[in-house]
Formats: sequence, C-alpha cells, structure tokens
Amino acid sequence: MVTTLTSREFNQDTSGAKKAASQGPIFITDRGRPAHVLLTIEDYLRLSGGHMSLAEALAQTNADFDFDPPRVDDGIFRAADLD
Repeated sequence: MVTTLTSREFNQDTSGAKKAASQGPIFITDRGRPAHVLLTIEDYLRLSGGHMSLAEALAQTNADFDFDPPRVDDGIFRAADLD
C-alpha cells in the first residue's frame, strides 16, 4: 500500500507516518510534487541490496560497533626524501 502525504501533513503527524510506513512507502510531497519517500529500514535495505555504506552505518544513533584495526608494522614508514 502506498500513501501520499503533504509536507504539512507529515509534520503534523510524524509518528502516524512512521506507523503507516510499516504498510508500505510514504510519499511526501512539496507543492504537490513528490519530494521524499519514507521507508522502514527493512524496506530500504531490501531495495538497496542489503548493504549500508559506512556513512549510513555510522549515522545510526543506536550504532554499536567493535573496531579493532590491525596493528601497522614499523617497516612501512620511512623518512621523506626532500632532495
């Protein structure tokens, strides 16, 4: 099911729009023209192939990542030759 809301309607009932998004995409219009689409994260991941960019992953407010980068060996750095 596809729902269309004006920007004003969306601003007045954001929680209702989020609930409606569980039933299908919500098209949000500006001056009568579609401008934005509200999707659940599950629908977005399905449409995008299931992959999030690093920026998208880090932008999540509830993101919790373990990050253990490999140690860099001392042999890869050398003094710059400026002559």
